[in-house]
Amino acid sequence: DIVIGTGGYASGPTLRAAGFLKIPTAIQEQNSFPGITNKLLADKALRIYVAYEGLEKYFPAGKLILSGNPIRQDAVDIAGKRGDGASYFGIDPHKTTVLVVGGSQGARSVNQAVKTFISTLAGNNLQLIWQTGVAFEAEAKRVVQPFEGQGLKALAFINRMDLAYAAADIIISRAGAIAIAELSVVGKPVILIPLPTAAEDHQRHNAEALVNKGAALMIADNQLKEKLSTEVIALSTNTDKCRALGNAIATLARPYADKTIAEDVLKLIHK
Repeated sequence: DIVIGTGGYASGPTLRAAGFLKIPTAIQEQNSFPGITNKLLADKALRIYVAYEGLEKYFPAGKLILSGNPIRQDAVDIAGKRGDGASYFGIDPHKTTVLVVGGSQGARSVNQAVKTFISTLAGNNLQLIWQTGVAFEAEAKRVVQPFEGQGLKALAFINRMDLAYAAADIIISRAGAIAIAELSVVGKPVILIPLPTAAEDHQRHNAEALVNKGAALMIADNQLKEKLSTEVIALSTNTDKCRALGNAIATLARPYADKTIAEDVLKLIHK
């Protein structure tokens, strides 16, 4: 009844074929800077679902719906779970905790930077939940081992992101569209590290969209070793800054993007 594209090269021929067959199409642009495929498909799409304001620069305004990006509801259901999160990871719920997530495969440059200031975190009475990815797990466990009793933990993969988010006070993350959508609902201070090799540099654009609203801090990947430790320590001692960042990113949350998109798609089908 309808074909929806989410960007990337695979969407191009699929939606063009739908057009030839007179099947209605829609697109979902997940990032703050549209990819070339979605730009090319926009003219034939009935609707364009977006996650950021200001995309009228790239798409016909009359087709836009500010829906947000669909997220894992179970991952952001964190209310009242801080104690459970602390128990799950074996940390103290009363101490400040830094969560590092580089994606399910980890992120080598982020991991290398975190590795250099493990003792600094411990020396500043900070705890760490560090998702390393499989490739860096052994090295990460080696460097945190002397400090595990102080609440510094390294894991290849975090199965319970809700508990990780609930236990965290400061979050370090890449700037992918879905990660940012989740972080906005979580509503905690975030340091974003855009992946420099992302297509069309879209992660930098995503991060800058938040930075411009006072909703996140950003560090370039090539500046991690010089800046990440300093930023984390400074943020951990600045309650007002943490509160401001958390409040600002929470205003961008669209927790029911999936429902918004689904309901509108059904309207298009039944027109």
